[in-house]
Parts: sequence; structure tokens; C-alpha cells
Amino acid sequence: MLEVINPYNGEIIDTVALSSWQQIDAMLETASDLFRDRDRWLSTPERIAILQRTGDIMKGRFDELALGIAREGGKPLVDARVEVTRAIDGVHLCISELGHLGGTQVPLDLTAAGAGRAAFTFREPIGPVVAVSAFNHPLNLIVHQVAPAVAVGCPVIVKPANDTPLSARTFVEILHQAGLPEDWCRCVSTDRVSGEKLVTDPRVAFFSFIGSAQVGWMLRSKLAPGTRCALEHGGVAPVIVDESANMETMLPALLKGGFYHAGQVCVSVQRVFAPRSIASELAQRLAEGAEKLVVGDATREETQVGPLIRNREVDRVAEWVDEAVASGARALCGGKKLGPSTYSATVLLDPPADARVSRQEVFGPVVCIYSYDSIDDALAQANSLPFAFQAACFTNRLDTALKCINRLDATAVMVNDHTAFRVDWMPFAGARQSGYGIGGIGHTMHDMTREKMMVLNNFSGA
Repeated sequence: MLEVINPYNGEIIDTVALSSWQQIDAMLETASDLFRDRDRWLSTPERIAILQRTGDIMKGRFDELALGIAREGGKPLVDARVEVTRAIDGVHLCISELGHLGGTQVPLDLTAAGAGRAAFTFREPIGPVVAVSAFNHPLNLIVHQVAPAVAVGCPVIVKPANDTPLSARTFVEILHQAGLPEDWCRCVSTDRVSGEKLVTDPRVAFFSFIGSAQVGWMLRSKLAPGTRCALEHGGVAPVIVDESANMETMLPALLKGGFYHAGQVCVSVQRVFAPRSIASELAQRLAEGAEKLVVGDATREETQVGPLIRNREVDRVAEWVDEAVASGARALCGGKKLGPSTYSATVLLDPPADARVSRQEVFGPVVCIYSYDSIDDALAQANSLPFAFQAACFTNRLDTALKCINRLDATAVMVNDHTAFRVDWMPFAGARQSGYGIGGIGHTMHDMTREKMMVLNNFSGA
């Protein structure tokens, strides 16, 4: 049995049975059989009705779902409620995106060889999907990986993070309650060996992964021939600031982007590059705001920054910050553990470029401010790492905004907004070591289908 604990106080919330490989193998075989037997496929109206009922049930259990996120994942209630809203919207988005999942006409009569023929493409489900998810959005990430599969008609097996399996289990139960036959969607918790066998099994048509780069790239290297995949890893998100930036609107955005969910977000604000003339003021004012953030139990209404997911992550963040300070960084606030599960919201000024807080994803409540003399130097430093995800710039000058958009090594550049901005229908993707493929519900639905072409020939005399 897997014990699920509240990361703030270590209280055991629930237990989850671990599935053996024999059980998982049977689920995979069933999923494969369902896909091969096209007479058993669920029709589009059936799938739409299931998703509509799913959204309605989730609305009725809104408070329960939010409290569950806070208890198992340590996300403050105020943010957990936003996650539930997004998850419900995501289910409905799957329905609307079905209307855009069409094909095209292919002209064949461009040469004599194609004369008399017409061709059209349409999309059909790719086959069994396996989704492996992360802990930091335990409901919404599952919706992003599972609801698209249900929408397009793929059988799906989801393996949530072992730290946060309860929200995923609940969502799958809601799908079943809404009318989805159980064999079309299964939730499993298991050990690493069985998990790897599940992902790399040749019966898997599509693999969706959200989590660490080390694990994701390793699993991709072992996929069976023909298995397609999408990987979403982390970044070390850069922000470029110039002298014209509006400090009053920028500071709240940086606070939210840096300390939301204790910095445990793949696109959290981590590296802020500011002109030397304003860097110290920016860092000090950001620190003043960070010091006011309430750190503590995620289930309490007043909490703004919750615990890290595991106590050892608190120790790791403390070690990285201590290393940076010992190497010359100034800790303007925080810089200490508040308990075994919480770390203070921390602002560092001018950490060395080779410190771990400057080169690796902190995944904790730490924001670093770097002074620059030339924006070109700042852009070069921002692009110096092998990660590329979302980035941002704050400026009131169009030429600076365009320069950052064109030169930042990122898949998206936010202008006068923080790096963690996202709506669930936009493309969301890491590049280089930060990921592979494109997320976002519509894009995921496209990936979970394949294009098929029909060619019609006018047989004369037939």
C-alpha cells in the first residue's frame, strides 16, 4: 500500500493500493483489445455527454476537490480553487475542441495519374494512451492528459505522482460515474519497475509525461518503436527588465510568478535581469513583498505559500541558497527553513553565474535578481542554459519588447506579465532539455489522433 501524506505536517491522509505488473498487463491488454475492436468504440456524442456530465459532477464537488489538492499537494486553498476551476473548464474545452479536429481535402488531379480521384483526410484515435503525471497540479495536469484521450476516443491508463494520487483517482472515478466504461480509463499507482514496463510496452500508442527531465528523457529513449510521445519538463525561467518598466505593476506579477505554489511550477519566475541602476531597488521592494507572504499549512485560508512536496526538498533548497550566499549573493529576505516542510520566501541579489540557483531549476520559493550593464549581456546570460520554456520581459518600450521576443530562447515570451502565465488552450511547450512536443488541450487532442486519408476513384463502367 502507498501512504499518501499531507506534506505540511506528515499526517497520513489515505492509502492507495499498488498495482502489480500482472494487473497492469491485464489493463493494457484490455485497452489494446478495446482499440482493436472498432465496433466497441464510443461514438462522439457518447463521449461528449460523458465529458459534460463529468464537468457537472466536478462543479458539485468543487470544495472537496480543492481541499484534496491542498491536503495532498500542499497548494494553498486560494490557488487550489483556481486549479479546480481550470480543470472543469478544461473538461469543457475538450468538448469544444472536438469541433476543430477535422481533416482537409487533398487535390489529386494535379497530374494525369490522379485524374478522376478525390481525397479527404480525417482524424481517428491513435490507440492506447499512457499518461504519467507530476505532483504540482494533481487535478489539472490529469485533466490535461486524460480528458483529451477520452474526448478523442483513446483508452487511457494514468499513473499519477506517488505523492499525489488521490486527485487523479477521484477524477477517474468521476469519469466512470459520468458514464465512461471503466476499461476505457484506469488509474494505477505502482513501483518504478512496473511503471517503466507500462510506459515502454509495445501496446502503447502515445505516451504523455509531465515531470523531471531526467526521468522523461530516459523513458523516451526506451519507448517501443512507433510509440509517439509528449514530454513536459522544467525551466529556469528568465525575466528581462529595463529602466522603463512600471515597478508598481511589475512587483505583484513577479511575486505571484515566483512564489505561487512555493515556486514548484515548471515556469516559475527564477532569474530576473535588471539594469544595475534599478536592480537593488527592485530586489529590495520584491523582498519587502515576499516577507509579507504567509507561509504555512495549505489548508488554511490565509496561507499564500505552502510546504514543499517533501522535506528533503526543503533541505535541498536551503543548501542551494546557502551555497549562493557563501559565494557572494545577498539574501534580502528569507534564506532559511521555517520548519521541516517549509522554506521562507527568498530573494537573492546577484548570485554567481555558476551557483546552482543560477544554473538549475530551484523548484522552490527563491527568486534571483541579477544586475546588468547591457541588455545584450542579460539576454546572453538568460540564454546560456540548456533549458527553454516560457520567459518574460517588463518594459514600456516597444523596441525592447520586440528585442526580447526575438532574442530570448523560449517557446513563449510574456510582455509585462510573469513567466507562469497560462491559459489551457494555448500552446505550452518546453524546448531543448525542457521538453518535447506541444501541450495545451487542443494540441494534446491532435497528438492523440492520427490523420487518415480516403481516396475515391470514379471507376468508369462500374
